Amino acid sequence: MAGPEEVEKPFWAQPHEVRLRVRYAETDQMGVVYYAHYAVYCEVARTEWLRRFGLTYAEMERTMGILLPVRHFRITYHRPARYDDELRLETRLLAPPQTRLHFHHAIYRATELLAEAEVVLVFIDRHSWRPCRPPQAFYEALALANS
Repeated sequence: MAGPEEVEKPFWAQPHEVRLRVRYAETDQMGVVYYAHYAVYCEVARTEWLRRFGLTYAEMERTMGILLPVRHFRITYHRPARYDDELRLETRLLAPPQTRLHFHHAIYRATELLAEAEVVLVFIDRHSWRPCRPPQAFYEALALANS
């Protein structure tokens, strides 16, 4: 039976990389990515972070009975991204998964750091809408991917 202690820090803290290209519709009149799109980019990166463990939000809601709402989102912009830039998003956990998932996102154009974000998601029981610990199946998926 897997638990948080079996998901080693080097494994869960290891960055996961996603690449995407800035679309014209995501830019503003100044030709740079509109600030709100960075939250969407981070969501794409978190979705793919979960998928690498064989998990999806839909499956977790349907079969595990949990929801993962955003509790906290903070971003620092360093440089603007522009139309047609290829972005590289690195996503990692900052702490072991307990009742929360505390993510760090770094968004790059090649090796140039454009933005950094911290996002905290909270495990919520779908029926009671109360915070809860991740289900056993969540830890098992992480442990299985680590083996």
